[in-house]
Amino acid sequence: MSQEIVLHFKTEEGETRSVDAVIGDSVMETAIKNDIDEVVAECGGSLICSTCHVYLDDETVAIIPEADEAELDMLEGVASERKPNSRLSCQVIVSEAMAGHTIHTPNDQ
Repeated sequence: MSQEIVLHFKTEEGETRSVDAVIGDSVMETAIKNDIDEVVAECGGSLICSTCHVYLDDETVAIIPEADEAELDMLEGVASERKPNSRLSCQVIVSEAMAGHTIHTPNDQ
């Protein structure tokens, strides 16, 4: 049986949806499974597009591994503003420590 936590997805308009996230899944997989339409994920997590761009809270950034060079290169092509807390959700793996954290979605992918 897989272990789950709750993650919150917040749009730029302020709407928040709380969803169950399986530990070990990517944030992108969690968004897709829960119909978070703001995460498009055209490549399905293959790290060849940037349509799963999200913004992370400082608390989340502090507990996950830093982006590698391939992810940083893909972040150069995001449709919405790239910020210091920008990540590709396909590269962020859900962990128990992320329980209750908020993932912010940009308007444009």
